[in-house]
Amino acid sequence: MAATTHTVSNQAPPLVGHDVYNGDRALAEGVERHLASADPELLGEVREELTDLGRAAGSAQAQEWGAQANDNPPKLRTHDRYGHRIDEVEFHPAWHRLLGQAVGAGLTDAWGRPAGHLRRAAGFFLWSQAEAGHGCPVSMTHAAVPALRADPAIAAEWEPRLTSHVYEEGLRPAAQKAGVLFGMGMTEKQGGSDVRANTTSAVPLDASGEYLLTGHKWFCSAPMCDGFLVLAQAPGGLTCFLVPRVLEDGTRNVFAIQRLKDKLGNKSNASSEVEFDGTWARRVGEEGRGVRTIIEMVAATRLDCVIGSAALMRQALTQAVHHAEHRSAFGALLIDQPLMRNVLADLALESEAATTLTLRLAAANDAGTEQEKAFLRLAVPAAKYWVTKRCTPMVAEALECLGGNGYVEESGLPRLLRESPLNSIWEGSGNVQALDVLRALQREPQALNAFLQEVGLARGADHRLDSAIKDLLTDLADLAGIEARARRVVERMALVLQGSLLVRWAPPEVADAFCASRLGGDWGAAFGTLPHSLDLRAVVERARITG
Repeated sequence: MAATTHTVSNQAPPLVGHDVYNGDRALAEGVERHLASADPELLGEVREELTDLGRAAGSAQAQEWGAQANDNPPKLRTHDRYGHRIDEVEFHPAWHRLLGQAVGAGLTDAWGRPAGHLRRAAGFFLWSQAEAGHGCPVSMTHAAVPALRADPAIAAEWEPRLTSHVYEEGLRPAAQKAGVLFGMGMTEKQGGSDVRANTTSAVPLDASGEYLLTGHKWFCSAPMCDGFLVLAQAPGGLTCFLVPRVLEDGTRNVFAIQRLKDKLGNKSNASSEVEFDGTWARRVGEEGRGVRTIIEMVAATRLDCVIGSAALMRQALTQAVHHAEHRSAFGALLIDQPLMRNVLADLALESEAATTLTLRLAAANDAGTEQEKAFLRLAVPAAKYWVTKRCTPMVAEALECLGGNGYVEESGLPRLLRESPLNSIWEGSGNVQALDVLRALQREPQALNAFLQEVGLARGADHRLDSAIKDLLTDLADLAGIEARARRVVERMALVLQGSLLVRWAPPEVADAFCASRLGGDWGAAFGTLPHSLDLRAVVERARITG
């Protein structure tokens, strides 16, 4: 009898058909906590919509769409067959299905619904785990609303389209579509994050707020969108403008896409360079106040960078735990082996801390009080700095948990790894976030007061957290050379905030392990170096998929 040469054993089954929402204890408990005082009917509505989206995100269909959208990246068509300039971007059908699901789930609609920011953040967290690239236009469409509100007439016209739950692909006049998407163009070759160095010019046509723009945008995200918020130099200084892709009469606005960027990751999404040459635009806000007008959009997209990174971290952790639950080595399942348990517990701490912080920031946006706005002024850039920085090493460690299987494209982990640095770079890289925190510390004392009140809610509950708060106050009291040590200060702020949230809300074993390692210093330079005396089994058990 011939020997069997191809028996497949000791391999993890496909991770499909699970509920990404109810299977994530930290996420589901966090949503319930922030909605604890909500009307029962609202709570039931949010549970139902997030459960539906969580099941969709964990389906084989969503995973297939994600793979297809990345295996078939967008293509630029500058001209039609007759030589007419069309500047269109073609996408695989899977991209449109992902976007349709996102828009239909209300991921561009946070500003008017009860608990809108919390439910939208949780939904964005869930659906980003299916595929991250299409989240770019979803995020910018959501974030454009507060900027457009600088002009009530423009907001009245465009906001219903932006917050619609209907996705319609294709370029047509916005008035003819049931829903639209927005992009953004701020950075230029010579300036990058220093947008005040922009050279794109804006010449007023008359006193009605109409202008013609001329210039080049080095990074214009999602050029297939229906409209864009851009910055340009008007006679009164740097100003914010709305640029529609298609004008009201059906003609194409001048929007010459020079090329699509060939990026490390984020392959499904189109990022482009765009030329304006007499491009029609409407002013949003006052001349010379472009940064102030668009800053709320930037704040919203920065929060989405935090959400997106937290989602990538959770997806990577889920894959690692699932693999360890089913893979045996040296006589035991990986998940039962002490060293692998230490690694998984460390990854789980990082993920839960990011998730808990994400939901707290979203809930603060819903509250909308002056205290919460002041808290967000420091908490958002600090979280954006730290959570997005932690994403890449965590995803890399999760990939290693799968060994060689994780290094193979079919596992999906390489795509997560290529995506992982993105949110740390977009919407201002690490130094920009750190300097933004310093500006707030120096100019807005109410922001620091609100931040310290928040972390102080856990004072006395853990001596390591108390000590970290004391060290942070010492750091903040010494302004000498603070710019050169800004990253260290902001890192400590983020860790203290995460520690405070976990001490108040996470199970004791999670809070204890976080404070011992991240705040108490009993930790190595790599994941998997937690103190062996901690209850690591309970930490890993909490991270397992439950639905």
